[in-house]
Amino acid sequence: MKQGGFFITLEGPEGSGKSSQARKLTSWLRTRKRSVVLVRDPGSTALGRALRQVLLHSSGQLSPLTEALLFIGGRVALVEEQIRPALRRGRVVVCDRFHDSTVAYQGFGGRIPVDLLERVGRRAIGGCMPNLTLLLDIPTATGFARLHRSRDRMERKARIFHRRVRAGFLRLARREPRRIVVVDASRPTAHVQRKIEDILKKRLK
Repeated sequence: MKQGGFFITLEGPEGSGKSSQARKLTSWLRTRKRSVVLVRDPGSTALGRALRQVLLHSSGQLSPLTEALLFIGGRVALVEEQIRPALRRGRVVVCDRFHDSTVAYQGFGGRIPVDLLERVGRRAIGGCMPNLTLLLDIPTATGFARLHRSRDRMERKARIFHRRVRAGFLRLARREPRRIVVVDASRPTAHVQRKIEDILKKRLK
């Protein structure tokens, strides 16, 4: 499934800084002579870019189930086109969001049965799950204070929705403590970066 490579995902609520930390992690790994592929879900395939526009920037109404199925469809293309080929070549893959985000946002946040999303989502990607997930956790109010004024569809959802999302992520971490490592993202950026690097030094030995 992940022959020779190592698959890392960064997850977290809004304002947790995961996109920035994904880029910093990629740069750090490259300084350590690792061959790294950085992707985001959705957005790193032609289909993903089209879906990203619909899911995050369209003005139309989408139900949580519609959102979930679109995210899953885009993820299948990402796995087939980029993640699996990179892992087969022995590369480290760093992915900004993945399966856990759909479970947290559309499952815990949108009230779709979590077991259904877990089953369908994992089956769709053929079990291509991360070796390590870094969950950048941050209180909802703190995360939103960091956001820009221009917000996408997910960021515009009610705060109670985002509190459910955060609680959902933490619940997933309790279910899979060996895969999902919680990092306090409310700390300064440099501190979070060092913490992530320390985790990777142990996992990549």
